[in-house]
Amino acid sequence: QVRLVESGGGLVQPGGSLRLSCAASGIDVSKNAWAWYRQAPGKQRELVALITNFESTSYGESVKGRFAIFRDNAKNTVDLQMNSLKSEDTAAYYCNAPFPLHRPWGQGTQVTVSS
Repeated sequence: QVRLVESGGGLVQPGGSLRLSCAASGIDVSKNAWAWYRQAPGKQRELVALITNFESTSYGESVKGRFAIFRDNAKNTVDLQMNSLKSEDTAAYYCNAPFPLHRPWGQGTQVTVSS
């Protein structure tokens, strides 16, 4: 059974950085594409960053140049480095395989950017 556990969120000031981590069990992260998503209150879940099986990455326009997605095969995790955070980055963040390969969603990790 696949289980995804996100961590690393918290309260950070605008301009700050956070690194989120997604620990996967029941699946080998090296053999799949992975993505980070976020959902702000009252908004739909949106894809933030994607890493393919071949290590190519892509990002949503709003985070391009500020966020970076990494895969650590030894730890079986998928991380998201977030720099230059803005108030509009405030959301719950989730990792998952990209649609249509979604696995059961984890609980997410809350990121709040506020002074």
